Amino acid sequence: MSRLRASSSSDLSSLRLSFSSSISSRNDYCCTPTIPTISRSSARMSVRCAVRFRPCIDIHKGKVKQIVGSTLCDLTDGDSAPVTNFESDASSAEYAKLYREDGLIGGHVIMLGADSLSKAATIEALHAYPGGLQVGGGINSENCLNYIEEGASHVIVTSYVFDNGRMDLERIKDLVHVVGKDRLVLDLSCRKKEGKYAIVTDRWQKFSDVYLDEKILEFLAGYADEFLVHGVDVEGKKLGIDEELVALLGKYSLIPVTYAGGVTVMEDLERIKVASMGRVDVTVGSALDIFGGNLAYKDVVAWHAQQQALPV
Repeated sequence: MSRLRASSSSDLSSLRLSFSSSISSRNDYCCTPTIPTISRSSARMSVRCAVRFRPCIDIHKGKVKQIVGSTLCDLTDGDSAPVTNFESDASSAEYAKLYREDGLIGGHVIMLGADSLSKAATIEALHAYPGGLQVGGGINSENCLNYIEEGASHVIVTSYVFDNGRMDLERIKDLVHVVGKDRLVLDLSCRKKEGKYAIVTDRWQKFSDVYLDEKILEFLAGYADEFLVHGVDVEGKKLGIDEELVALLGKYSLIPVTYAGGVTVMEDLERIKVASMGRVDVTVGSALDIFGGNLAYKDVVAWHAQQQALPV
């Protein structure tokens, strides 16, 4: 099969699958988020479900790009530019329409910068697929409701709820008060530090003093509808998944959680399914052919449809 690129709307159209209409009706998450006051064993059983593919749209300076996240920072004179794996000629709205037509929900649009072009491109994506996408990047209690009103199903928050590397519970509570627990996704992206997974903030450059473990996942489940977790050490590098992190999320998360980082081949999707005991969703970026990679988007969507057809 020849390599497909997402360089134009015609290229994106060629990737749409004939069975998209058959999965478009599957718009309800197969697991109901668990209230963490119930027993841990019951909560974990309740999130046994078919794994879903969550699509992504990463936006940098108004363009859809795939960037090695750990190289992204606020540049100053003398700093090197972030490592870009791919930049698309197709708009964010075109990607959103593709995901909508293929019945993929719960994907995320991430603004890799607070510039006006990126904000405009994000709004275009939300308008193209209202209710089907989550939004992250620079979200706070003052602007979160704006993105919901523009069509986002959820807002994704990370750095805002940490202050100098420490979790700010009052900010979390403020977000819940403004936007509601059922529309809040906490980004708990992390990097290995002294053998443990430390949550990282500020474009993944700053280590917090919060480590991803059973206790913190149980505690934060009381304030969010979902978690999004990038394995930053492998994200964007197509080196394979962080299986240890996936297993941790599958074992301890009481609410739906999406893992990102390192998916390169179809076998990685199955590895995530097995390692997480079917409890962790997956997003794929740089490896997909619609982002310049070699992994066929249509094959990933077909795999997704197969998972939804499996008995839970």
